[in-house]
Amino acid sequence: MELISNVTLSGDFVEGEITVPAKKLLDICRGLNEGSSIDFSVESNKALLKSGRSKYSLSTLSADDYPNLEDWQGDLEFEIPQSDLKRLIDSTHFCMAQQDVRYYLNGMSLETEDNLIRTVATDGHRLALCRLNYTNATLTNRQVIIPRKGVLEIIRLIEDNDKLVKVQVGSNHIRIFSTDFIFTSKLVDGRFPDYRRVLPKDGDKKIESSKDVLKHAFSRASILSNEKFRGVRLNLSNGELKITANNPEQEEAEEIVDVDYQGDSLEIGFNVAYLIDVMNGLSCEDVRITLADSNSSALIEDSRDDSALYVIMPMRL
Repeated sequence: MELISNVTLSGDFVEGEITVPAKKLLDICRGLNEGSSIDFSVESNKALLKSGRSKYSLSTLSADDYPNLEDWQGDLEFEIPQSDLKRLIDSTHFCMAQQDVRYYLNGMSLETEDNLIRTVATDGHRLALCRLNYTNATLTNRQVIIPRKGVLEIIRLIEDNDKLVKVQVGSNHIRIFSTDFIFTSKLVDGRFPDYRRVLPKDGDKKIESSKDVLKHAFSRASILSNEKFRGVRLNLSNGELKITANNPEQEEAEEIVDVDYQGDSLEIGFNVAYLIDVMNGLSCEDVRITLADSNSSALIEDSRDDSALYVIMPMRL
């Protein structure tokens, strides 16, 4: 990864470039009083910092020895508001795998297709997908995998506002241009799995409920779930969802939630942490959960907006 940032200088200055120890420079600046003026100069291969009556001398290296990423040309480029990019990533990133031997799962798939931008993440047990209609231009069809570390860095950098950022994708890299930074990351060299095959299509049991009510019920039940497997049992009946959890200490939790459902009874188990993650990832009031049977994955989405959807595999309890 590479990150370039800039600041506008005040007063007189001389152009030049030098390499300094980043953490030491950051810690010095953090330690100075808010709003302090810093005078920075280079003399005899030392970087000198002065602020008031404080002085610091740092070691330096030639900027020519700094390992910049090689230049490359992007074959896909588009502009997008930071808030839209943030929503695409925030809605899916928590489903990325961590240190999985299937290295292509340790990241997020970014796809462009005509007038659509899509992000997908999965760890093999759950899947998150978010899509955005892009009306500025027709995009070329591309699918790339941004590594986990790069995704988490982008989340840290972008803000929830309407400022535009430019996204540039090449054969091996992705670059994001903002007025405040230029961020570059290598891409994962691999093929993302065909997630369309695992999207449930035949679910006939549709449950609607308040997202916050479900989230709080799942959170309370999780307290007494098995710390290793985190399983909860859902029992569905007309107008009611019963959530139960237990652990090896013979402790048990039971939560009953009123839901909008009319149909056959069903019992199914899930990892409660996955359910809570989805509830945290959705920014809506009501959610819809679609089920087929006790052995099929659940499809969870905003009851009024299908731009983001989540698939969770069931557990045997």
